[in-house]
Amino acid sequence: MKPLSKIFAGTLILIAGLAYITTIPKTLQAQNPIALEPDNPEAVLIGSKIYKTACASCHGANLEGELNWRQPLPGGGFRAPPHDQTGHTWHHPDANLFYVTKLGREGFMATYMNQPGFKSNMVGFGDTYSDEEIIAVLSYIKSTWPARIRAQHDQINKRSGR
Repeated sequence: MKPLSKIFAGTLILIAGLAYITTIPKTLQAQNPIALEPDNPEAVLIGSKIYKTACASCHGANLEGELNWRQPLPGGGFRAPPHDQTGHTWHHPDANLFYVTKLGREGFMATYMNQPGFKSNMVGFGDTYSDEEIIAVLSYIKSTWPARIRAQHDQINKRSGR
């Protein structure tokens, strides 16, 4: 396959994957509406404190993620992605972000994507933090994004049913 064909094929796969991922939360949103609060100073403050103790060791103190985060690990899964505007966090609706954080990536994939056996190092925090605390962490993350990225994320949420 020529390099340009590989790029085109990869782009199509990425677009199809993003379209699929952003349609899943319509069911999730109906079950439990999730809305991040990046403009709520109290939620952002609580979220920043939890992020520092629970998330920064993998995702970085400045939300920068691990080096080579897009490269698969030998045993499956990937390194921790950045949560700033350079990563893909903002490509996912609030409900997805919430349930990945609550259940872990493997739990989310098994429960909502019908993909048991999916490999990920992202553990779930639902037994450690309340739903409100998880929303606060995600609100903190979103509060750090530039206005343009936040607006794009809001559009993703609208397409997902929120």
